[in-house]
This record gives sequence, structure tokens and C-alpha cells, in this order.
Amino acid sequence: MAKFCLWPTCLLTACLVTAWPIPALAAEPTKVELKGVHMCCPGCAKDAAAVVKKVDGVSEVSATQKDRTVKFTATDAKAAQKALDALAAAGFHAEPDTKAVAFKDDSGVKAGKVKSLTVTGFHNSCEGCVESFREAIKDIKGVTGDTAKEKDKTAVVSGDFDAEELVKALNKAGFHVKVKR
Repeated sequence: MAKFCLWPTCLLTACLVTAWPIPALAAEPTKVELKGVHMCCPGCAKDAAAVVKKVDGVSEVSATQKDRTVKFTATDAKAAQKALDALAAAGFHAEPDTKAVAFKDDSGVKAGKVKSLTVTGFHNSCEGCVESFREAIKDIKGVTGDTAKEKDKTAVVSGDFDAEELVKALNKAGFHVKVKR
């Protein structure tokens, strides 16, 4: 039985791979539209857009106050998630139009009724932000007051109410909050 030497074939293959490497597959760009972002004024829209523009790998950023949206294109889902994390850190919250990214539930809220709850970190640059904050919590059963003031990113909400319901209402209104312990 004859034996065939495959050495020339192996050598040729090695040369081809070395000389003409196959390019790595590039990640698909991730387009994101966030709906329900807190934007009571043009300043809020400008602030939200500025936060996203600072994230590496993000381009084509727009923020529209009228429909409360932020739109952007990221190089990949990882960069898009960094943009959402940056928005959350700046106190903005919204619903993304893609499952590739999500706002993290990092509020620290615990289930159950409370007499008061200190929330912090929400976007609050003007009196309109305070009005939007109060509008978001006004229908929560048992809330009797708050200490929200313009430019103050911490407020105490008082009454006898469900803590999770309060955080969910603020998120729905476009505010990302954390519970201060």
C-alpha cells in the first residue's frame, strides 16, 4: 500500500493562512430607541444627549423632548449597554426598543410598605423636573408628601405606601433612582 505525503499540502495551507488571514467578523451595530425618558424641558433633552455622546462606541445621538425619546447607534450591544448605564447614572430611565440592552434594577428597593423613603440619583435640573417627580408619585396610594427641590438629586417621600410601587412609578416617568439606606 502506498503512503502519500501530505506535507506539501500542509505547507501550502499554512502559507495561505499566514499570508491571507481571514478578517474577524465585525459585530453588528446596535440601534437603540429609548422611550419615556424624563424630559420636561430642552435642558433635560440636552443633558440626556450629552451623557450618551460621551460613551465610546456611540454615534448618531438624538434626544427629542416632545416625544421623550433618545435614539443612538452603538458599535455593538456592549457599547449600547454602557450608554444605558451612563444614562442611569445621570438619573434617566426609559424603555429600550430592543432586548439587546436593559436598564438594571439597581434601586435597592425592598418590597413592602414604608412610612418614608429616601430616593437619590434622579435627574433634577429645574423646577420642571420637580413637577414631573411629583406628578409621577401623586397617584401612589398613601404618599402624603416629599422634599424634592430644584437641583437636589435626593428627596424623601413620606406617607404610608409601597416602596416598590414608588420606584416603579418614578422609573415609568423616566427617572432612575436608588433607595438611600
